[in-house]
Amino acid sequence: MKKPFATTGLRLLALATAGLVQACGTGTPAPAPSPTASAASSSSAPKTLMSIKELMDSAVDPAADGVWDAVGVHVTKAGTEQHAPRTDEEWQAVRRHAVALIEAFNLVKIEGRHAAPAGAKPGLGELSPAEIETRIGRDRDSWNLYADAAQEQAVKALQAIDAKNVQALYRVGGELDERCESCHVAFWYPNSQKPTQ
Repeated sequence: MKKPFATTGLRLLALATAGLVQACGTGTPAPAPSPTASAASSSSAPKTLMSIKELMDSAVDPAADGVWDAVGVHVTKAGTEQHAPRTDEEWQAVRRHAVALIEAFNLVKIEGRHAAPAGAKPGLGELSPAEIETRIGRDRDSWNLYADAAQEQAVKALQAIDAKNVQALYRVGGELDERCESCHVAFWYPNSQKPTQ
């Protein structure tokens, strides 16, 4: 005895499967687009779409805060409390911040990046974006050295994180802060006092 529903159901399943296979393609990747002459010559150079200020606000500062905030001492009415990662998951979260910070310093060094978005006004005590760009352009080597020095501290922070060494991370975090602030004083607000080393 024939079961019309079962036969119809199988046909619908076969049609649906065929439709999915066709929609998903054959499994072979689409060919890469052919570059134009101008695109081919510039495709290997990184594009600087965001300003240094935007990069600092969106990548450097959150990553640095993730490292700095991982360890510390909190003084309360009840006494002093040590704050530090305790579980593997907490250490991994801090590690992600350190990795992002290390690579963010490479992005800061890419030439052609504006100091701030168009129309941005300087903050209290800061030079104008045009003045900052002039300073960086005039002394690109020092700009890169500051970024390298901060990156070196971020690498040391990663080493402390991988060793789960709270004291080393605390110490390196302070040194990282000094490196960052030294660059800010040199390029962003030079009329401020430079932190002592």
